[in-house]
Amino acid sequence: MRFELTDALIDDILFAMEDQEGCFLVDTVEGVVAGGPDGINFFDDETDDDDGEGVERYIDLPEWDSADGFRLMERFAAGFRNPVISKELSSALGRGKGVFRAFKDVLGRYPEAEKRWFTLKEKEMKREIWRWYNGLREEWGLEKIGVEPEDTDDLVLEDFCFRPFETQDRFQAEALHKQCTGELGENLTETGSGSDIETITGELYSFRNAPGPSFGMTVESLSGEFAGYISGALKDTALCIQSLEVKPEYRGLGLGEALLVKFIDSLDREKIKKVMLDLPSWTDGFSRVLLRESFKPYATRYWRSL
Repeated sequence: MRFELTDALIDDILFAMEDQEGCFLVDTVEGVVAGGPDGINFFDDETDDDDGEGVERYIDLPEWDSADGFRLMERFAAGFRNPVISKELSSALGRGKGVFRAFKDVLGRYPEAEKRWFTLKEKEMKREIWRWYNGLREEWGLEKIGVEPEDTDDLVLEDFCFRPFETQDRFQAEALHKQCTGELGENLTETGSGSDIETITGELYSFRNAPGPSFGMTVESLSGEFAGYISGALKDTALCIQSLEVKPEYRGLGLGEALLVKFIDSLDREKIKKVMLDLPSWTDGFSRVLLRESFKPYATRYWRSL
């Protein structure tokens, strides 16, 4: 009953695992998935092994039911870094009836999040297939094998284009900056500093008026939709990051980190020796990105309202 787990067979198994209504088994002789809505005709359920003894020809697929799918959806919703999308997905899953349809409807409004979901689901299901196949290889007395599925973030970022900031980007960048400044004000109000919004936001964006040449990079979807940007101004040999902003519907996909990394990679090391930026306290999670990219903390800013 030994068979090779080919890419074609993996694709067939994935399709069958998704179908909760039909009856499917793996045909170990042909190396294909057999069955369908009406089940399987088992007129030849045995075949001879190398010793001439009858062995089972058809075996069960990896286990994957609606409960597995629901648990994965819960994990995806809870771990999604965009709080707006995460909340909508979690609300959809808490509806009771029709949760799968409600979950898909929410994702349908956020194409990039939907792409992330499909790649994550495929990755997890492939991992389950390899686990199942290695269990069989153990029964056959063979070593375990397997290929780790591609990273989900890399697959998602393939759907975006990173390019130098251009004059025609300015209008959309200013609109996004205005929106982000409003979000900043809301965070300050929640922390009890509503009367200080203008002062603190001015301080946080003080680099925006830094003298010297300006640099920038834009990220857009493959359909050409503006998704975010990063900008900085050069003072002597230090580049001060003025803004790193991503549209709300594209957050949680790793675009901010990708923008920062690609922007820094594009800089002329002969002219620019240092890169600096301020990080608001409520975005402190982004500090992990900065530490991974070898940034060092320089100062902590405190405020007190009188």
